[in-house]
Amino acid sequence: MTIPANPLVPREKFLQFGLRNSDRIHYQQSPAQLAAAAVERGEAVYNDQGALVIQTGEFTGRSPKDKFIVLDDETENTVDWNGFNQPLAPEFFDIIFRKINTYLENKDIWIRDSYACADDPFRVNIRVIAEKPTDALFAYNMFLRPSEETLGEFKPQWQVIVASGLKLDACECGIRQHNASVISFKHKMILIAGSGYTGEIKKGIFTVLNYILPLEKNVLSMHCSANKDSEGTTALFFGLSGTGKTTLSADPNRMLIGDDEHGWTNDGVFNFEGGCYAKCYQLSEEKEPQIFQAIKPGALVENIQFFPGTDRINFDDSSITENTRVSYPIDYISNAANPSVGNNPKHIFFLTCDAYGILPPISRLTPEQAMYQFISGYTAKVAGTEAGVTEPKATFSACFGAPFLPLHPGKYAEMLGEKMRSQDVRVWLINTGWTGGPYGVGSRIKLGYTRALISAVLEEKLDMENSELFPVFNFRIPKHCEGIPDNLLNPVKTWADQNNFIGKAEDLARLFIENFKKYADGISSEIKAAAPAI
Repeated sequence: MTIPANPLVPREKFLQFGLRNSDRIHYQQSPAQLAAAAVERGEAVYNDQGALVIQTGEFTGRSPKDKFIVLDDETENTVDWNGFNQPLAPEFFDIIFRKINTYLENKDIWIRDSYACADDPFRVNIRVIAEKPTDALFAYNMFLRPSEETLGEFKPQWQVIVASGLKLDACECGIRQHNASVISFKHKMILIAGSGYTGEIKKGIFTVLNYILPLEKNVLSMHCSANKDSEGTTALFFGLSGTGKTTLSADPNRMLIGDDEHGWTNDGVFNFEGGCYAKCYQLSEEKEPQIFQAIKPGALVENIQFFPGTDRINFDDSSITENTRVSYPIDYISNAANPSVGNNPKHIFFLTCDAYGILPPISRLTPEQAMYQFISGYTAKVAGTEAGVTEPKATFSACFGAPFLPLHPGKYAEMLGEKMRSQDVRVWLINTGWTGGPYGVGSRIKLGYTRALISAVLEEKLDMENSELFPVFNFRIPKHCEGIPDNLLNPVKTWADQNNFIGKAEDLARLFIENFKKYADGISSEIKAAAPAI
């Protein structure tokens, strides 16, 4: 199917890019058509459930050192230039754009029109132009889908151009190596070259929304998942990759608003996306049935391996990467909210996978502690996930999403703090990691226990009247929760050597304190006082 796929869409609409192969442009194809094209081109295969399976090649995750924002009059004094927000001169953007345009001229092109932000007043129209049908399928899954009848009037506000097979000349393009993801707020365009990792598309748009919504719309943009109960009571789940955002928000007893990216207005919460992008490593139907059952026709699975001689996925095989992923439309989750919006949240959960085995399974935070933890954005990687790492490794990512924040973290923290205070939101720190000792000594907290603790909070059944003070970090922790062993609630009691526990807790506290120094300027004394005490 070539243009015009929809008679309402004029052919001339797609000639603005200077592409001379306009009769090889495939517009707004269905998931089945995109999957068939990918298989025919030898770029994908089907698994035994009919999902499409691809390998993303050299890159199996984002490449943050190769992400750039064009430095111009608009961004010079607004973007927080740092290791994640790297400046690129306008002339290099022009060079990269010309090279991508030339590269795509004689290729089949797939175009997907979609939009972000489920709350209509904040809608942002997006056009993805790509050399692979799987990129268009990813865009179909992850962004919101306009109706066929509205396509004739569709006008993109942002464009994403993906040339995954193009290797750039680093010196000529002013970049680090042969790949780059470049955002231009002036041109309202994202250029992606040299990487087949589809997540670059999603996170590029997320970065854009993290700029325009707080600055232009007074909307807090958040790296979090969200769900709500039948009465509309909303909960938010913040956390870095691997901490359980997607898993814990996919609760069969609650409606899923979204699993990763949201905005918070004066009136409520809305999903940025129209799909989910879930990790697949060690996925099982028993532990995560909704995600497992979403791997079916239309879903796009990345970088997995099959059991030998079969087309059945081996979810425990991490030989390519532990960052195996599946994207699928949000309505693949049976209890997804439609539309993907909710009321102002009553509870917020900060998720951390603490591989040191120090933090409690659940802690109630004061407003000042909540701000301190939000700015810190802590989790810990387990040993063995990176070459040379033999002990847990602390990771701090401001606002639980530093790589995607064009503005200073203080801006997002200030907005969150104001909303928490004005709406009396309760904030909880949830450790989905280890207890009884660090990784390799202790054991990981059972998913069933974590779910039970969160349910107790949401159902107002967690007894905090008889809470106790957790040492060093000074969090309030419950002494009892139905269905949870009492000793598990206080990690001090799970370690064989309690004196060793205090020493290790103070070591972790020092990492928090050292990390927070970079944000100390402009932070209130009350928030600074919420630091761990050594």
